[in-house]
Amino acid sequence: MSTLGDGRIDIDRGTVLKGGLLALAGAIALAVVAPIAWLVVRAFDMGIESALALLSSPSTVQITVNSALLVAAVTAGSVLLGVPLAVLTARTDLPFRRFWTVLLALPLVVPSYIGAFAFVSAFGPRGTLADLLAPLGVESIPTIYGLQGTVLVLTLFVYPYVFLTTRAALLSFDASQIEAARTLNHSYLGAFRRIVLPQIAPGIAAGALLVGLYTLSDFGTPSIMHYDVFTRMIFVEYNAFGRGRAALLSVLLLGLTVAILGIESRLSADDGNAYAGGRRGYTISLGAWKWPALAFCTLVVALCLLVPLGVLAMWLFRGGPGYSAGGFAFEWSYGLNSVVVAALAALVATVAALPVGYLSARTDGPLTDLFDRMTYLGYAAPGVVVGFALVYFGVRYLPGLYQTLPLLIFGYVVRFIPQAVGTTQSSVLQVDRSLLEAARTLGHSPLASFRRVTLPLIAPGVVAGAALVFLTTMKELPATLLLHPSGFKTLVTYIWQVQDAGYYGAAAVPALVLVAVSGLSMLVILTQEGDDVR
Repeated sequence: MSTLGDGRIDIDRGTVLKGGLLALAGAIALAVVAPIAWLVVRAFDMGIESALALLSSPSTVQITVNSALLVAAVTAGSVLLGVPLAVLTARTDLPFRRFWTVLLALPLVVPSYIGAFAFVSAFGPRGTLADLLAPLGVESIPTIYGLQGTVLVLTLFVYPYVFLTTRAALLSFDASQIEAARTLNHSYLGAFRRIVLPQIAPGIAAGALLVGLYTLSDFGTPSIMHYDVFTRMIFVEYNAFGRGRAALLSVLLLGLTVAILGIESRLSADDGNAYAGGRRGYTISLGAWKWPALAFCTLVVALCLLVPLGVLAMWLFRGGPGYSAGGFAFEWSYGLNSVVVAALAALVATVAALPVGYLSARTDGPLTDLFDRMTYLGYAAPGVVVGFALVYFGVRYLPGLYQTLPLLIFGYVVRFIPQAVGTTQSSVLQVDRSLLEAARTLGHSPLASFRRVTLPLIAPGVVAGAALVFLTTMKELPATLLLHPSGFKTLVTYIWQVQDAGYYGAAAVPALVLVAVSGLSMLVILTQEGDDVR
């Protein structure tokens, strides 16, 4: 309670507001997890015997092994690629480091499924490379399909997760420790292995976690590369009306996702000495290794950017079979549809994230922490699982919403609300509490204080979160394919349709539009490094 100026007692409206926020945050968290929780429950409708038979079948064992191999190989490849590139651009005298930093981060703007069919077009059995080698008597080239091609494509387009997190760790590392190791006659390589690597390991692990989760949840690349993993088989079972099998496979895929999160949690449990402060500036001289380092960076950029963009440009101007629309004429209304649903998803996610993010930043307690973490379940779950869960839920309980825009937008919110929650939470934490106390002493209610003081201050972070949701939604493939209304086409659905039909050239314009829009997100990421990007 609080005392008014005339001596009357007023009920503490802050307590009432906190209770209302807690109830609202709980309702939002429950709405986010309900479809996935329901899918887990319904997966066992098959019966114990049928479920065990499916789980132990050779096909299930094979896709489990395939998925595990893919995650392990792509994660290892991304670490082997991302860590050296981070060292080169952060702590060596590599020429034009800022230029290389930007180019080496840009593969994230190319959706992996666009990269996949660009590589198939370039290096497939009837691709550009095969056509160029045919006059020389080369009748066949190694296949791009299968595990090797899937690993190659995914590694090239997701390694920047490791590159960016490792680079951030290196830029915050205390340089005096390197100098101390050098005085003890350690080489730069020895000092890196003994001193630097243990302290930047959490940064590497954070990037590796993102790579592992992305790889496990990716649907487009394995499908294009004809490599059977969980996401592809769930989609196949769904289209074959095997919804019970698809539900059980979805639960198994969720279990693998939880396992990856558990492994990362154990690896990063002891990171108390990571990112130590101190004098940060140090530069390693490459000497004669400068030219091999430049060649390495050039090769990576050529594979990640020049190949897909060159293929897209070729599709724009080349004619002939496989390059005409084949009855799938592109319309700019598809782009407008993408923008509209992405904007609506960003708006709904931002509004829903406000109470959750504000509450988690301003209060402590088991319920607050629980609601905050519950909103992240949809983000950790693969898009094909979220999409299938909502299809299953909608058909059974909300048939009027099945294949409608509200259900599609809700699916996007379930997937990407953590992006808005995270930026809202971090923005609220930066607001000085004394400003709110000053507003309260002037007689403003908690709600009025939030509207007049907090909201204007956190607006940039809220807008950044909305922009991130918008950009991510524009690229989302599996949830869009499963939930979009009949006859409602977006850039993603059109790209997938013409790719599936073999008319790659028809995908050039929408693919380039997607890449351009996705590139906006990199401006936000790279500007956070400030003067450290040199």
